[in-house]
Amino acid sequence: MLGASLNSYRYSNMAILRLRQKKISVVAIGLREGKVGDVPIFTGQPSLADIHTVTLYLNPRRQTDFYSYILALKPQRVIFNPGTENEEFIQLLENQGIRAEIACTLVMLSVGNY
Repeated sequence: MLGASLNSYRYSNMAILRLRQKKISVVAIGLREGKVGDVPIFTGQPSLADIHTVTLYLNPRRQTDFYSYILALKPQRVIFNPGTENEEFIQLLENQGIRAEIACTLVMLSVGNY
């Protein structure tokens, strides 16, 4: 998850907790280090491997700093949550064979199609 927040009222925070309730492993990256439930929040661009899905909670302007990082992770898909839609980045992902979904992680989890 990119754009993770320690604020319990933020959707990214809620999504971390719901993902963990469903026993889905989460790596969270945000502006501040901390912890949401049992998930530590990292800052920067930590070295990661075997990332299946990146779910974005960053507005398009802030995403540009992460284009190369996300592409290098080679996820199978990137979920653009409401407010994060970014046609430029979607095109870059699709050109690399990475599926881009404009969806809400919380809704996907609640209806069972995450």
